[in-house]
Amino acid sequence: MAEDKKKVEAITDMSVDFAQWYTDVVLKAELIDYTSVKGCMVIKPQGYAIWELIQKQLDAEFKKTGVENVYLPMFIPESLLQKEKDHVEGFAPEVAWVTHGGLEPLQERLCVRPTSETLFCDFYANEIHSYRDLPKVYNQWCSVVRWEKTTRPFLRSREFLWQEGHTAHATAEDAEARTIQMLNVYADFCENVLAIPVIKGRKTDKEKFAGAVATYTIEALMHDGKALQSGTSHNFGDGFAKAFGIQYASKENKMEYVHQTSWGMTTRLIGAIIMVHGDNSGLVLPPRVAPTQVMIIPIQQKKEGVLDKAFELKDRLSNFRVKVDDTDKSPGWKFSEQEMRGIPIRIEIGPRDIENNKAIIARRDTGEKIEINLDNLETEVATVLDKIQVEMLERARAHREEHTYSATTYEEFLDILENKPGFVKAMWCGEEECENKIKEDASATSRCMPFEQEKLSDKCVCCGKPAKAMVYWGKAY
Repeated sequence: MAEDKKKVEAITDMSVDFAQWYTDVVLKAELIDYTSVKGCMVIKPQGYAIWELIQKQLDAEFKKTGVENVYLPMFIPESLLQKEKDHVEGFAPEVAWVTHGGLEPLQERLCVRPTSETLFCDFYANEIHSYRDLPKVYNQWCSVVRWEKTTRPFLRSREFLWQEGHTAHATAEDAEARTIQMLNVYADFCENVLAIPVIKGRKTDKEKFAGAVATYTIEALMHDGKALQSGTSHNFGDGFAKAFGIQYASKENKMEYVHQTSWGMTTRLIGAIIMVHGDNSGLVLPPRVAPTQVMIIPIQQKKEGVLDKAFELKDRLSNFRVKVDDTDKSPGWKFSEQEMRGIPIRIEIGPRDIENNKAIIARRDTGEKIEINLDNLETEVATVLDKIQVEMLERARAHREEHTYSATTYEEFLDILENKPGFVKAMWCGEEECENKIKEDASATSRCMPFEQEKLSDKCVCCGKPAKAMVYWGKAY
């Protein structure tokens, strides 16, 4: 098996070069390929299947809250984008423009969708007239384009896939409730499906979405101690409504502006899965988002009855996402491929196993091998998959706790950020000046002001003025 393992190209050790390890995994697990368009990627079947499972399960959770799916154009007239000043300024550096239609120059430039607030606002201005039309709780699954200078597969590319929810409500209270509701949907999804623990909180004004009243976020910690913003939910108040004239007649027949929200998750979640759970053998996928949950590997498959038995087991496991590797590769090679692709469990079945009515279940996450009686196959597989899902979350949470620190002095704060990768909890005065200084001194940013506040001291860790909030700080992707 050792010789077979060498045939599968080695992955850079994550402790030696985490960035190269990540690139190796996305390429060798066949999740993506590069293209002739700089900063854009082909999402290959193995990678897209993960996104399909994310989309399917997340969409089902949306619909439980009353969300309906729509689709709006990918082009935005420049004049429309200019209607909300803060918003356009926030996105201007990343916008791609269409200037010609065929050979003819356009009378007005078209922005290629970086996000769709302005389009939804233009749509809602014509769609909403009365309180009876509210709320509007819409979402779209689409791609967006942002002309990033530095790109990395899944984490930051010039075109990426996402969903963007855009809702309109009669009152500020309704909008705030929806904003928090969707953040909770995201947090539950990350923990229950992706096995990624997250910190829920509010972004500082410096870090909030351009044009928002408040931005809420879920922050996850990667294996290398860097933070990843994994989903955001924005309360827009009535700012966009005033800019676009979105009004409704109230029950008292008085014209009122709507209150809006927006929320989104992207294919960067696949990057998060890789960086939270992966190891030096490749991907480690949580069962609920694994395109193949069970790989059956026949041993000595040319012997009579072995392949037939493998496909019989596959038929019995039809409630799971299961495949049989009946290629003519050696078992060792197949094991390495299964590990590289992160398939949660493999079932090894050979002539002796068949004779004894047994099989071996091997866990991808721990490497543990479990001998089972074939009479109990379905139950054993379900039990092991459930156990993997739970324990992957527990390990990720333990890793985050082990790499979360507290600081009460600036010297201690800077020392942790320099020498101990992870989150640092520290008090903050609420001034952007301190955020800027911390970024300049330590290349770290405020990740969020968590909903669950702690009083670590009375003073801001940076300037010593009275503290207003405890903040999670960290270096981030």
